[in-house]
Amino acid sequence: MTIFIVIACIGLLVFLITYLKVNSFIAFLLISLFAGILLGIPLPDLAKSIQKGLGDTLGSLVTIIVLGAMLGKLVAASGAAQQISGSLIQIFGQKQMAWGLMLTGFIIGIPLFYNVGFVLMIPLIFALVHQYKLHPLVTGIPMMASLSVAHGFLPPHPSPAALVAQFQANMGTTLLYGIVVAIPAIVLAGPIFAKTLVPMPMKPLKSFAASTLTPEELPSKTSSFLTALLPVFLLVFTTLAEVQVDKDSMMGQIVHLIADPAMVMLIAICLATYTLGLRMGKKMEEVMGIYAEAVKEVGMILLIIAGAGTLKEVLLVSGVSKEIAGYLGTLPIPPLVLGWLMAAIIRICVGSATIAGLTAAGMIFPIVSTGNVDPNLMVLSIGAGSLMFSHVNDTGFWLFKEYFNLSVNETIRSWSFMESIVSVVGLVGVLVLQAILH
Repeated sequence: MTIFIVIACIGLLVFLITYLKVNSFIAFLLISLFAGILLGIPLPDLAKSIQKGLGDTLGSLVTIIVLGAMLGKLVAASGAAQQISGSLIQIFGQKQMAWGLMLTGFIIGIPLFYNVGFVLMIPLIFALVHQYKLHPLVTGIPMMASLSVAHGFLPPHPSPAALVAQFQANMGTTLLYGIVVAIPAIVLAGPIFAKTLVPMPMKPLKSFAASTLTPEELPSKTSSFLTALLPVFLLVFTTLAEVQVDKDSMMGQIVHLIADPAMVMLIAICLATYTLGLRMGKKMEEVMGIYAEAVKEVGMILLIIAGAGTLKEVLLVSGVSKEIAGYLGTLPIPPLVLGWLMAAIIRICVGSATIAGLTAAGMIFPIVSTGNVDPNLMVLSIGAGSLMFSHVNDTGFWLFKEYFNLSVNETIRSWSFMESIVSVVGLVGVLVLQAILH
């Protein structure tokens, strides 16, 4: 009976968000309260559970996500993203433009949130389309695939970072695995899939002129690449160093401190403040203003993550998590595939990749807690599922449709198929990686 209550609550959550357009944070709180009552949690304990879910979920994530948003905002505002994209396009040339844009999207996508990266890179894509008479989708899809994969697979993006915290995975290891899984996903969904879209007639909008800084205003290539990718370098370095260094030594303790994702982001933001801010002639007040804008943009994401945490806590306190784990354990489906499938179903119903990932994580957490599945791979599996078949209930669908001037059918043929390829190839990559590691 309790499992049916949980299924009904998830269905009601989808209904509130999708059809009644209730704010996702409020919907999570209402469903958590409703589920707690139906599952028999005493009312005083229910209130405490909701508060605990909020606090525990945000406690380990606020620093990472907020500092990540600040870094991404400064990378965009300073012109570092423009410098990175321009440098890579020069390296690849016109004939390999799609591959250059794919790599650009991946590098830019690590520090930037998807929507920011999308809006930032659109002028560049259309400038190249008009300059070299290129097909807009063949030019744009590779970059969109890279941005999407980074958003769904790689910390410090909100959903992967939240899953790492929930499953007690290692952020550096997850990032390493994520990069390995991401490569075939973005290659197949990017340049290779884009070639199938050549026959599609295109009516590119001419209103997107590239709003760019002059070369004199841009930071150096070294500063741009180093600052944008510093979190990746630090996470990879410390993950490898922790294996080699004695944990009880002073060096081991220092490495352990730096390996903490919050410390990684703090180091990165301190460097960015100088290299992309003060060194470029910006005043400290201006840099702090950019950071303040970034916090405003990420506020609702933090609340949604916190709301998902309340539902997970209610399921844990009620004891239904163990019952769900026992039931799911009897299904003839491997845990990683099950995590992907749950996230994919919720994604198709709700539209939001973040909500899909967080909701699926709350359901699959009991299986991960048994220790029978690699938590780092489960983060990636759920992340891949959360990108499955974006359609009309996803804001990203309409963003892509309007910017590329497509019909709904054309958007499904291009954008929705691209997202589906990313999702399926991501799952296959996770399963192959599991076979190699175990």
